[in-house]
Amino acid sequence: MDFFSTLSLSVIGRTSFRFLLTTALLISAQATSAQRGEVLTLPEAIQKTLAQNPQIAVFPLQQWALDGAEFTAGLRPAWDFGFEAEYAVYGDDGSSSSSSSSSSGSPGRPGPPSDDDDDDDKELELTASLSSVIELGGKRQARIDVVNAQRDLLIADEQATALDVLAEVVRGYAQVLAAAELLILEKEKVSLAQEALDAVTTRVNAAASPIAERMRAESALANAILAAEAQERMLSYYKYALSALWGQPTQDFAVDSSVLFRFEPNASFDVLYERAQENPSIARFASEERLRASHLHLTQAKSIPDIGWYAGYRNDKEDDENAVVVGFNVPLFTGRRNRGKEISAMAELEQVQLDREAALLKLYPQLFLAVTSREQALAIVDEMQNTVIPTLRKALSEVDRAYRRGRYSYVELISAREELLDAERSRIVAARSVHVYGAEIERLTARPLGVVVVESSR
Repeated sequence: MDFFSTLSLSVIGRTSFRFLLTTALLISAQATSAQRGEVLTLPEAIQKTLAQNPQIAVFPLQQWALDGAEFTAGLRPAWDFGFEAEYAVYGDDGSSSSSSSSSSGSPGRPGPPSDDDDDDDKELELTASLSSVIELGGKRQARIDVVNAQRDLLIADEQATALDVLAEVVRGYAQVLAAAELLILEKEKVSLAQEALDAVTTRVNAAASPIAERMRAESALANAILAAEAQERMLSYYKYALSALWGQPTQDFAVDSSVLFRFEPNASFDVLYERAQENPSIARFASEERLRASHLHLTQAKSIPDIGWYAGYRNDKEDDENAVVVGFNVPLFTGRRNRGKEISAMAELEQVQLDREAALLKLYPQLFLAVTSREQALAIVDEMQNTVIPTLRKALSEVDRAYRRGRYSYVELISAREELLDAERSRIVAARSVHVYGAEIERLTARPLGVVVVESSR
């Protein structure tokens, strides 16, 4: 399956736009047959999934959200405008009141005006001011660095998710191929059952075999037909499951089942493990480490207090005096209050490295199991293809010829037929396993294995 070269070139790209564009360009030349509604190839299934799978479609939206976050992070401190009006009344004794009303009357409620108010001095002061904050410690750039680190982590997550989804496409496509081959096998079983029934009928008519053998042959044919119908329904199910990955469940497509016997070559485990350490699932820890480091830098920058300032203009209407007002304020003990957040940020940064080591430890047995299982499945296919199946076909031909001559019983004929069909079934199942484990290896390594073609024995 040479489709994975397309997948790998796409996934290794740095941006989601490049990821989708590269894949579409590389696959478009192979996508003509599916457009005619004939044979669906795996590159076409990948193209449909990339375009319509919701797990991948969310990443451009998240990138858009980060664009907004970057715009906000780059903003400088806001400016505040303030306006204050003070109306003071001075009595003959020199006392003042900020209200034009006297303090007589019930508490909290202005009293009625009195004649003494005319003797009071009144002043109106107006003050207009601007205020803001001077950020120190590179907080603005630290916020931007955090958003950029989040963007790098999102790209790594997108690549890892794409690998997971497309590996699922590979597994689903392999299931469809295997189901199609098994349907061919079940139809072959029906054909063999029909041939056996014809041979038994000839012998029964010649009084060389009992009628019970013909009844058993008829039952075997009926069971073979039922098995073929069941396998046809399973093929429909796997087609629905595959097409559901791009949001359009259907069985209205065909596949070239001979692709099931096209295998990627083996590669040494050491080489594969070295590749796997560059997998997006592992590489994302580097992006996450940069994100945690950016968070720590921002937290440390917040320990440096910002300087608040204000400047204003004051006008005294009574005395016709003007004044400029300037002031500063600095919060105290900011570093001490922020110490707890710094400790938490440092702990999260240290945890990323431990998480990466744990992921590598988990990756090792996963990759080893996939590699060894694939090698075992390849060995089974090779043995069945080159030794077991050809031998069993010759044996069935000899038993069938001998049965027609009366040298073997019906039981021996059925036994030889079932042995051949079981070997064919084992070959198909093993071939499916080769692709399933191959998809897992390519998901873990984000690299293609190549292609080797094994001719079908039919």
